[in-house]
Amino acid sequence: MKVSLEAFADRINDIMPVLIREFTKRQVNELYKGKITLPQFLILGFLEKSEEAKMTDLAHFMSVSTAAMTGLIERLVRYGYAARDQEPGDRRVINIKLTSKGKDIIKKINAQRRHMIIDIFGKVSEIDRADYLRVLTRIEEILSGQAR
Repeated sequence: MKVSLEAFADRINDIMPVLIREFTKRQVNELYKGKITLPQFLILGFLEKSEEAKMTDLAHFMSVSTAAMTGLIERLVRYGYAARDQEPGDRRVINIKLTSKGKDIIKKINAQRRHMIIDIFGKVSEIDRADYLRVLTRIEEILSGQAR
C-alpha cells in the first residue's frame, strides 16, 4: 500500500494524540500522579545512565539554561531523588547524582512501564513488533544525529 508523505504525516498527526493519551491513561505511577514531572524523570534517567553529571551537562541534555536546570534540580534534591556535590577543586562546578530514593523511583517507574508495554504489545504479532522496533530505532538514530 503506497501512501504519500503528506498522507502519512496527516495520519501520524491523527494517531499520536491517541497514543499519548492512551499510554498516559494506562500509567498509574508517580510520573503520572503528578509527583514527578516528565523533565524531572528525564533528568533522573540521564543520571541513572551516567552515575553523576555536571549541572551544565544536564542543562545541555535538556536544552535549557543552567538557571532553569537549577530549579529542576532543586526540586529533585528537595524530594530526596538527587544530591548535589561541589567539585573538590572548583566550588563553582556542581555535580548531581542520584540518591538511593532516586534509583528506586526510576526502577519502579521503568518496571511499571515495561509491564504496560508487554501488556499492549503482547496483542501485536512478533513480526509487527520487530518492524515497529526497527522503525522506532531508525527514527531515534535520525533524531539523535546518528543517521547514516
